Amino acid sequence: MRQHLSFACQGSALVGTLDLPDHTTAPRHGLLILSGGNEIRSGAHRGQAMLASTMAEAGAAVFRFDRRGIGDSQGDNLGFEHSGDDIAAALAYFREQVPSMQRVTAFGNCDAASALVLHHATVDALVLANPWVIEPSAQSSNDANNGDEQRALHPAAAIRARYAARLRDPREWIRLLTGGVDLRKLARGLGAMRAATSAPVSDNSLAARMATVMANAPRDTRILIAQRDMTAMQFMAAWSTPAFAPVRPHITINAIDSASHSFADPVANAFLIDQLLAAVFK
Repeated sequence: MRQHLSFACQGSALVGTLDLPDHTTAPRHGLLILSGGNEIRSGAHRGQAMLASTMAEAGAAVFRFDRRGIGDSQGDNLGFEHSGDDIAAALAYFREQVPSMQRVTAFGNCDAASALVLHHATVDALVLANPWVIEPSAQSSNDANNGDEQRALHPAAAIRARYAARLRDPREWIRLLTGGVDLRKLARGLGAMRAATSAPVSDNSLAARMATVMANAPRDTRILIAQRDMTAMQFMAAWSTPAFAPVRPHITINAIDSASHSFADPVANAFLIDQLLAAVFK
């Protein structure tokens, strides 16, 4: 059972989609899905719409929405860091529409996960997939460097992953021994990695702010990581810093060997669904 609904947020009309298990059941479990980036509520290639159907078939009420300035919703798009009012309005409307819910889990991927960390409101559980911790200024400045896609996303973690993969590849050793590797480029890459690794983390960085806020996140919080995804690599690099030390004992990280940022391939998608079922119906 799928309904398209409208609700208010700071004077703007937002549009959302509610999926319910069937016409007779009063669901006790709910899932709020938050879209990442400027993605509409159906998701890339209808991924979130299909996820909502799967979770509704399992017995959960599912609500997803377009935040202000995105898709069918009115207002100005202020970005994920300023989406707290949107999330709060969507959650309140979701509870109003499905008053039988006793437990609500919120799920977001990429900067939607970061938005939920910053503005998780009154949910019972969080599922955060590949959280985004890249600073906008670093992203824009690095976007101009098209020579190394991985460096553009994360100088330290991505370069480490790249060279670790090369060291495991016998063909790269053959290239090195036969003069097929540009040693000057290799030296520049290793120097960039050392500089990025040793650079101090700003107290005002997105990662530092997220670490502070996560101290007050629901105890039932799990992080999902696609280990070969560059955004995930950046988050894991930040996760290992002292800033996250106070929250690491209280948050579960579940990882899968995948490069799919949105868990789109069949194995990664099954992993995502299993994790959401465990969180929603706990």
